[in-house]
Amino acid sequence: MTNESFVEFKAEEEEPEVVGNSIRTEEKRFSPASAPLPWLMPLFLGTGLGIGIASVGISLLPSPNQGSIAKPSQLSPQTLPTVTVAEAVTTPITRSLNTTGTVAAREHILVLPQTSGLQIKKILVNEGKQIKAGEVLAILDDSVLQTQIDQAKAKVKSDQGLLEQKYAALAQARANVAQARANLAGARAGEKDALVKLKNYRQLGTAGAISREQLDDRATTATTKTEAVNAAVEAVNAAVATIGSAQATLNSAQADVQNSVARVQQLQTQLGQTLVRSPVAGIIAKKNVEVGDVTSTKQLFEIIRDGELELQAQVPETQLSQVVIGVDAQITSDSDSRVHLPGKVREISPTVDEKNRKAIVKINLSPTPLLRPGMFARAAITTSTAMGVSIPAKAVLPQSDGKAIVFTLSSEDKQRSKALKKELVYVVKAQKVQVGEIISHGNIEIQQGLNTGDRVVVAGAPYLKDGDRVRVPF
Repeated sequence: MTNESFVEFKAEEEEPEVVGNSIRTEEKRFSPASAPLPWLMPLFLGTGLGIGIASVGISLLPSPNQGSIAKPSQLSPQTLPTVTVAEAVTTPITRSLNTTGTVAAREHILVLPQTSGLQIKKILVNEGKQIKAGEVLAILDDSVLQTQIDQAKAKVKSDQGLLEQKYAALAQARANVAQARANLAGARAGEKDALVKLKNYRQLGTAGAISREQLDDRATTATTKTEAVNAAVEAVNAAVATIGSAQATLNSAQADVQNSVARVQQLQTQLGQTLVRSPVAGIIAKKNVEVGDVTSTKQLFEIIRDGELELQAQVPETQLSQVVIGVDAQITSDSDSRVHLPGKVREISPTVDEKNRKAIVKINLSPTPLLRPGMFARAAITTSTAMGVSIPAKAVLPQSDGKAIVFTLSSEDKQRSKALKKELVYVVKAQKVQVGEIISHGNIEIQQGLNTGDRVVVAGAPYLKDGDRVRVPF
């Protein structure tokens, strides 16, 4: 026999879906001693309504025996109710901590203008748009920059003309030094010759070979030559000083050219910055400017990097020890039933709010259009996973005292089973159970009352009582 058979009068049961190796459940458990829990109320209402409708329907059926209805144990095999059954199975059950929090951007990127004082000419993106790294977001008015660039280029040309003049002046100064040094060399040669002749004349004068007047002439000539040397030395020094001055002027002219060229480059860089580009890929979260605004230090756009979101969940300090970085979480939203997303705990705040005694636990979320920063959401953070027994939740029948029962297949009625071809007849037994975690996709944990392999009635269970016989397809 298969794990679950299907009734003729019942829609097909949903197969429980296992996420990974575990089935997610809620943290709250069922207490046999308490009143019915909120998650069991739909089951109570559905069961009560079904029994009521069935009772009214049965009471209206005509009977040849003045309204009496045969008990299931008195019915023939062909008239016994057909039910579906399911086996209690061992299932990984995930226990979780339920929290709430606010959806936020995992990383918020602020786009600031790279140049100020320019008017915004065009905006190319709106809030919510998916963008790529380097994509142009806005265009700034560049007319002022273009005028400044033209003026800067004209100054570069003027400074370069002055620089050429300074090069020529330096070259002339160097030529003057060379000429002065040549003149000095000639003056020194003349002085040397005059001094030699003066020496000879003095010897001749001592011997009385020449007159005193001739000796004085030679002495005057030597003095004149020495004075010429001194003048030539001063001329050389003056020429060298001119080279220093020309070099300094040239250096200043070169600096002027470099500054004016740098100004052009700066303006051209600013011209490139009139295209405001996105530094990262992501989603435009906010647009803070409009066409016509003048750029300053104000941020232009806010970007959610790669569209990645996180849930900033609040966890009481008394439960913080149950949360571990890297564990899974399931995210849901009260406002949108489509939100059922996986998450993973990335960070636990090192501090606890002294007012509410809660810490922020950041849970990574996958990019989705269903969630936006600022939205409220719920998270079931995995705290542990253990093996347990589970059955379809529809097999559990809540009772008015807050407890619950299931109908198990007690024994086979072999005599009646022989009369059927594709079905077996079983006697059902009402079995008290203690339920635990609600498991996703229509299953529930059974903490006490059932063992793995026990078969329970699913479809048709609300219409049975202890000791009834039922038909089970095989």
